Amino acid sequence: MHRLLAPLALLQLAVFATPVLAHSSVDIGGGFAAGLMHPVLGWDHVAAMVAVGLWGAFLGNPALWLLPVIFPLVMAVGGVLGLAGVALPAVEIGIAVSALVLGILILLAVRLPLWLAGTIVGAFAIFHGHAHGTELPHAASPLAYSLGFVISTGLLHLAGIAFGLLTASHLGRQLVRGLGGVIAAAGTLFLIQAL
Repeated sequence: MHRLLAPLALLQLAVFATPVLAHSSVDIGGGFAAGLMHPVLGWDHVAAMVAVGLWGAFLGNPALWLLPVIFPLVMAVGGVLGLAGVALPAVEIGIAVSALVLGILILLAVRLPLWLAGTIVGAFAIFHGHAHGTELPHAASPLAYSLGFVISTGLLHLAGIAFGLLTASHLGRQLVRGLGGVIAAAGTLFLIQAL
């Protein structure tokens, strides 16, 4: 029982302590390094971006590579909207829902047509990009910052793909689906925080 308490306490601390860090302009004084760190400082971003890679791996080719390409491309559009000052309602709720929905899709092993999977991933990417874009004017070097967060996003997608490739075995599929459940649970907590 005690072996379970430490990881649960750590998960609770991580979930409740860091989403705020990813969405404040505090410490955005840098360029590339700040952009690289931005997605990994918010567990809401980490959960959703890893989930994109997991779900892509679960769906197989071409989703394996297409979903992780769609996300940063559409995220860049969301970033431009945020940079331009275009209002997007409920950005934090959209980010939280992205983790919740993607986690559920993985948990339930939902196989959607590629066009629909891409649309879902793209819609969620708008919210993540907008969050980045609204903070971009605070960066000392906006281009370097943007490059950093796109690379970091890609690395998180690759981490999801790496875990997702475990689906080649029955046990691996169960582990990946379980990870989807963890992501969905985290998304629920993020949503509660955002409301």
